Amino acid sequence: MTNSLSRRALFAGGASALALGALAACSSPGRGSTSRSGTRTVSYWLWDSNQLPAYQAVADAFHRENPDITVKITQLGWNDYWTKLTAGFIAGTAPDVFTDHLTKFPQYSDLDVLYKLDELEATKGIRDADYQSGLAELWKGKDGHRYGSPKDWDTIAMFYDRKAMAKADVSDADLADLEWNPDDGGSFERMLAHLTVDSKGRRGDERGFDKHDVAVYGISSNGSGGDGFGQTQWSPFTGSIDWFYTNENPWGDKFRYDEKVVQDTLAWYYRLAEKGYMAKYGVFSTTTGPDVQLGSGKCALSFNGSWMIGTYLGMEDLDIAVAPTPVGPVGHRASMFNGLGDSITKQAKDPEAAAKWVAYLGSDAAQTIVGKAGIVFPARPAGTEAAVASFRKRGLDVSAFTRQVEEKTTFLFPVTRNPADVQALLQPAFDDVYANGKSITTLTGINEQVNTLLELT
Repeated sequence: MTNSLSRRALFAGGASALALGALAACSSPGRGSTSRSGTRTVSYWLWDSNQLPAYQAVADAFHRENPDITVKITQLGWNDYWTKLTAGFIAGTAPDVFTDHLTKFPQYSDLDVLYKLDELEATKGIRDADYQSGLAELWKGKDGHRYGSPKDWDTIAMFYDRKAMAKADVSDADLADLEWNPDDGGSFERMLAHLTVDSKGRRGDERGFDKHDVAVYGISSNGSGGDGFGQTQWSPFTGSIDWFYTNENPWGDKFRYDEKVVQDTLAWYYRLAEKGYMAKYGVFSTTTGPDVQLGSGKCALSFNGSWMIGTYLGMEDLDIAVAPTPVGPVGHRASMFNGLGDSITKQAKDPEAAAKWVAYLGSDAAQTIVGKAGIVFPARPAGTEAAVASFRKRGLDVSAFTRQVEEKTTFLFPVTRNPADVQALLQPAFDDVYANGKSITTLTGINEQVNTLLELT
């Protein structure tokens, strides 16, 4: 969760999946092995370097309660993480426990390389009700078994610099009360126009504004959103028209990108780039994410996930604040509600020790430690409260993220079979709309292809 890609779906291709399937069919997990010191050792992987100190503190607390078990943590960057994990499954060098993602576990569970947590003694008591509403259910497979223990959650909001807003004569209250619609964009689009400034200092709502020579964009750009269901791009808008990606939530088997209501919304969103309020495709490099754009003064409002709070707070010379997503035409705001989990691989040398570690990771004690670190919102309410208090001490009101959960204006991350193949079809189509100006109606044909794929699997 170190950048805006951290919640997106990038998955190993078909050849690796076949290899994983072959491995799962012929291998069995080792049991009861110990380290040279005579203690039981659990290997644990995560990708967020910002969270490493907090999870080392959790591991130390776990060891004090379980002196016969030592947890060895390995942190890898987002891209290396999944590549090495897939290679580890194939080579027999996967970790015992790893931080899992909702776009990954369906295929891993299908390939039978994960333990069912409800079949291990230490984790079979995980209860849905102990976590923020809806999170625990997401980690249950199509077969009804649980493959991940809820770790944290996130929502989407708008980051901004108060000093920059003061220069534009925009208050916190102004940003907290925005609404949008796909016809004229509402007060949200009017705000974007006002916040957009060309190289001669003319705002987007002033005469003579040059949309071809923009110095500061009203809203950050973060790609087409085709590779992550628009999580940090357009999902707050499609969510606030009461539309969902699939026919069921979660585990749908038919996508709904062919519906007029979502195509109208997406067409409006991409037109923001045509009007100059958002950067066109290619203006910023792939490494210049929404956080970098805000930090360098290239945009006024930076849509991003709560996992990025620490990054924004660390920006020098900015007085960071957060506003909620705008209210949609059906009368409420919306945010995707996503979460990470901890899974146990079938290569775990000591499955019961691994299960004890996973159970502890999901406990109030562990999640309160993580919450106090002030990086993410842990999945348990106690952990969430600790995080809110930590952010408050650092001068940031994070209610723009938490109110979505409290007011039940969230929608769950879509979980489907074969997510890698689904997004391999979707991403080029969305890129074509954003980058090449293709008609949004091309999504109708892609939607049919995706649904055909799901029917065949």
